[in-house]
Amino acid sequence: MSALASAATPLTRPAPRPGGLLRTVARTHRPALVLSALALAATTVALVWLHGLGGEARAGDSACATPPTDRLPSCAAVEAITADETYANGLAVIATVLSYAVFPVAAWAGGALIGRELENGTAQLAWTQSVGPARWLAAKLAVPAALLTAGTSGTVLLNVWARGDGDPDLAGDWYYPDVFVSTGPVAVAYPLAGLAFGALAGLVWRRALPAAGMGLAASLLLHTLLERHREELWPAVTRVAAGSIELPRSAFQVSWDTATPNGVHITRATFHPQSHYWPLQYVETGLLLAVAAAATATAFALLARRLP
Repeated sequence: MSALASAATPLTRPAPRPGGLLRTVARTHRPALVLSALALAATTVALVWLHGLGGEARAGDSACATPPTDRLPSCAAVEAITADETYANGLAVIATVLSYAVFPVAAWAGGALIGRELENGTAQLAWTQSVGPARWLAAKLAVPAALLTAGTSGTVLLNVWARGDGDPDLAGDWYYPDVFVSTGPVAVAYPLAGLAFGALAGLVWRRALPAAGMGLAASLLLHTLLERHREELWPAVTRVAAGSIELPRSAFQVSWDTATPNGVHITRATFHPQSHYWPLQYVETGLLLAVAAAATATAFALLARRLP
């Protein structure tokens, strides 16, 4: 009787523990997480050191005199000059790393996060257990998205702190491509867009190498387009005057035209003042997040349509 009751009892799958899938994703990609943590730690140490070097660098970047006077230091202060160059070069390297983080993220997401698991069949195996395809993809994206947001946000804040007053002679003007991306929310939005592109490429190609390449190519195209057309994301200021025009310090010049009608020299300058930094940041960040959301939605739709 007990045997019949056991046979009649339907087999049920054990309910997954809360957070179990997220822990599985983190465990599967532990090498990438460890490498990212080490890179973040190294960047943090470098930025803290650069912040400490900032005062000496600014002293070396100031005017000097030979022999020194009460107001001006000696031009032979080699230590200050070295600190000046080290500080500026260090900030430039950090800015470049933050600006191009989108590319390794996109390649990893397409190749290792999605493409390799579809190619090897590990994703399909997970779907036969207690994890559906949509939930699998959601967990695959949620873990790196949360870590990217937290890690990049913290690094950007440290970078801004290390830059101090943002002296353009040391840290570069605000509109320089790497400086612009590495000092605001745009730095966070780019890796998220790369993550979405890589995931979508992985679902389209279902092979690691092609998916990594296509995710990288899509991110490169997006990065290039926004950098080339950044000046168009917010209305610029135009000044027209007889004679010459002196633009404000750190103005992002868009165009400069001169003409001499009826013997009168006219200058027309179009530019973004430094006050346009935040509007440009917000618009570009919004565009990147919209692109990331569209790519993510497309990935889920493709998963539902083409895969079991």
